[in-house]
Amino acid sequence: MGGPLDLVLDAFVYVPVGLAVSARDVLPELAARGRERVEARVSSARTIGQFAVHQGQVKAARAFTRAREEAQSRLQSEALVDDGPAPPEPTPRVVAAPRPATSGPAADTLAIPGYDSLSASQVLPRLEGLEPLELEAVRSYEAAHRGRKTILGRVAQLQTS
Repeated sequence: MGGPLDLVLDAFVYVPVGLAVSARDVLPELAARGRERVEARVSSARTIGQFAVHQGQVKAARAFTRAREEAQSRLQSEALVDDGPAPPEPTPRVVAAPRPATSGPAADTLAIPGYDSLSASQVLPRLEGLEPLELEAVRSYEAAHRGRKTILGRVAQLQTS
């Protein structure tokens, strides 16, 4: 068997020659095996990724539903939303012209800046910190101009509490 000289000959002569001769036959097989393993891992990663995205969508939908239900519950408890059926609208809908300002303070004197450009949902949270005289000014202005029931109702609640 071989001594140290045989080991050196094997490592530096016969192995490189054997690789060179069989490379043409072995390389395509090695490439195919490598390709199969990579494709299997990519497929697994894709499946895991799709599962993760689906689970994230499910959790997000649940969280959104919970948040919406909580918001509706809070609005209902504040008596800002009427849960009853909506009255049927008349067939030809007549849009009333804006009511002319008959009384109340000017919008630029209210404690809520830009009041005229705000929706009711933007005004409601801003009512909480107003003083009684400021609340009354908002109530008077709203009653004289736009008459939004949600704002008038919330002002009435804050004035009685």
